[in-house]
Amino acid sequence: MRKKLFALALCAASTLCASGQQVIDKVVWVVGNEPILLSDVEETRVSYEMQGIPVTNPYCEIPEQIAVQKLYLHQAELDSVEVSEATIKSRVETMLDRYIEAYGSRENVELQAHKTFAQLREDLIQRQREQSMVQSVQQSLVKNIRVTPAEVRARFESLPADSLPLIPDQYELQVITLEPQASPEEVAYITDQLRDMARRVNTGQADFRVLARSYSQDGSASGGGELGFHGKSEWVPEFSNVAFSLTEPGKVSKVVKTQFGYHIIQLVEKRGDKVNVRHILMKPHIDDSEYQRYLVRLDSIGDSIRSGHIDFSRAVLLFSDDKDTRLSDGLMANTDGYDMSSRFALADMSRELARAVDTLQVGEVSRSFIFTNQKHQTVCAIVRLKNRIPAHRATLASDYEALQEMLLNERREARLEEWVREKIRTTYVRIDPDWQGCTFHYDGWGTAQQ
Repeated sequence: MRKKLFALALCAASTLCASGQQVIDKVVWVVGNEPILLSDVEETRVSYEMQGIPVTNPYCEIPEQIAVQKLYLHQAELDSVEVSEATIKSRVETMLDRYIEAYGSRENVELQAHKTFAQLREDLIQRQREQSMVQSVQQSLVKNIRVTPAEVRARFESLPADSLPLIPDQYELQVITLEPQASPEEVAYITDQLRDMARRVNTGQADFRVLARSYSQDGSASGGGELGFHGKSEWVPEFSNVAFSLTEPGKVSKVVKTQFGYHIIQLVEKRGDKVNVRHILMKPHIDDSEYQRYLVRLDSIGDSIRSGHIDFSRAVLLFSDDKDTRLSDGLMANTDGYDMSSRFALADMSRELARAVDTLQVGEVSRSFIFTNQKHQTVCAIVRLKNRIPAHRATLASDYEALQEMLLNERREARLEEWVREKIRTTYVRIDPDWQGCTFHYDGWGTAQQ
């Protein structure tokens, strides 16, 4: 099952999915100035089949879904939407690491994707970038939607009991996290390399873009390390502060440490409150023995908690490296979706975290494990199951937040539906005659003034 899901994501990034054979391409829809290709539809169709998602008529439903995404992407262009390239590329690197783990090697991943690793990385980055842009537009459209407690109560009371949402098992978790560190020698080696690169560029002995392509461990390496124009809040603070302090195009910064590793940054251009920079990222190698050492230490801390020598809250304050949870008894926050919550369903967790939590009783502390946290850092941890809320039909008393979210989502969906319908009326759409005659979710495709 795990490889099947990874194959889905790989297939979605490949133009050679269908039985390993290349699709004979043609333009089947045009939305504005953007074509939708037969290969686009086939990739999505095969992906749905692999995931087991039922589609009654893929050659009607799928191109319409792609067309809606293009409407959002066009709006993102009009709104000059910028997304965090660093976050996107970090997310893609995590995905690629998991593909390698699932298939055993880069070569096996390439065989599954029917393209080189570099091509796969660029395709995934583009898809993640588009997804982030669509989400940004959607969030902008619904950001001012609110509901009152009275409206939530009225919506709850209007629903038959069997129509109330089914809330899955939910978990509240406390965590103690230790972040293994590279050796001082390894850090010195990396930072010395970066300082030498900065010196060579600043003295005209080397081209930053060439060095980035050769040495950077970021997904931007293939583009010479260039990140494009971004606002100050779109990068992590350590990186952003240095990037926005640069004043002379072409000059390279001192070495900057962030959660992703060590960087040097070159200013390309400033434009208003945005800046375009290049960077080179290098990640110090952390030996496996260091992870094992931290796992042993966490198991020792866990044993002390279980034996009553120290309580979990005190252990969090004394030992945890996670500054975001240290002052809240280690309570983890679920930041998925529009709102933040302390409750997680198993589906919200990474597989490593879910595996650690699944068999715990309330109050129990897990054995140590390694997982990738919400900052995309690989860390060692133990967790305590603070509370488990069994699966149940929602009640106003215990699930107000879930019911509030349900009503908010209904109104958000209605707003987005209204927006799409309006965009269809004002956007040129052409559908190949062989692809017409469908019953679409939205009316009016192809009827806009040309």
